[in-house]
Amino acid sequence: MTVPASPASRAAEILSRPVALNGLTVPNRIAMAPMTRMFSPDGIAGEDVRSYYARRAAAGVGLIITEGTYVGHESAGNSDRVPRFHGDEQLAGWAKVVQAVHEAGGTIVPQLWHIGTVRKEGEPPFAAAPSVSPSGLRVDGTEGAGKAMTQRDLDDVIGAFAEAAAAAERIGFDGIELHGAHGYLIDQFLWAGTNRRTDAYGGDPVARTKFAAEIVAAVRESVSPDFPVIFRYSQWKQEVYDAKLADTPEELEAILTPLAAAGVDAFHASTRRYWLPEFEGSDLNLAGWTKKLTGRPTITVGSVGLDGDFLRSFQGDGAPVQGIDNLLDRLERDEFDLVAVGRALLQDPEWAAKILADRFAELKPYDVAALKTLS
Repeated sequence: MTVPASPASRAAEILSRPVALNGLTVPNRIAMAPMTRMFSPDGIAGEDVRSYYARRAAAGVGLIITEGTYVGHESAGNSDRVPRFHGDEQLAGWAKVVQAVHEAGGTIVPQLWHIGTVRKEGEPPFAAAPSVSPSGLRVDGTEGAGKAMTQRDLDDVIGAFAEAAAAAERIGFDGIELHGAHGYLIDQFLWAGTNRRTDAYGGDPVARTKFAAEIVAAVRESVSPDFPVIFRYSQWKQEVYDAKLADTPEELEAILTPLAAAGVDAFHASTRRYWLPEFEGSDLNLAGWTKKLTGRPTITVGSVGLDGDFLRSFQGDGAPVQGIDNLLDRLERDEFDLVAVGRALLQDPEWAAKILADRFAELKPYDVAALKTLS
């Protein structure tokens, strides 16, 4: 008589399958979500950052997506403790991170980032740089919050992303991710709430993708054809949680199609809770709809393994462990291809190993104290 597989062995079987992203084979379906940590003084990822990522790769995370790292544009960031992706010392630090992750058996991509008008003028690392955005608006609607970008500004930022992508391939990364989510610069162009431009970069949803698509195309041109380009996007914004890029699948398709055509190999669809359906009449989440509409591999994310919204963690709330049966069901029917894990991996470097080895009883609830360390 055949003994039915236990839920735990089912998890190991489903999550252990490799997946291809263009020329990269990721050894399993577990990714580490990008999470800003601010442990890189002068923008340099040091030994503690190397160890932080390598521990998670050694414990079974198939794909590390690094914390956001600023591209080489002086307006890109607002902290001198967030890593940068330009400068000899900064890139040398990242090269050591790559080596450590590869030695641990993982794959790794940097998340390339420009924060737009989330930056306030006078903030580091380049205090004299202006804050820039599509129309001089912050996500919360504040006007006059920064400089509306000129064509020269647009070209400079596009070039900075392309240079960063080329550097990533040169120093050994396995691909790159473009941060087009959460109300940062690229997303400020995608969203009607912050893009009030009347030129070719504003207007209808397709026009609002022009800047993002030009970044993708420039990145694609700067790297090898088989080097993966991942694009992260979201409906919600940091200060406007109910924001929508698209209210219908048709609107979402209009936004994603130019990005796929420009050279996106995979989409990382950021949601606050992965199990919520995105549109009425279907159980598909945002990653599921993205895969259905584009045919590209997708990464899902949002409170994986934990019962509680991650935004509340910044208010001091912990979160208990939650089962992943729903996640496994969705992976088994290929709704999406990878799952990015955030707080659970922040709390416990061994999370993937415990999941893959059926050690569910050892999983730990999330404690907000994990934000204060780089364990």
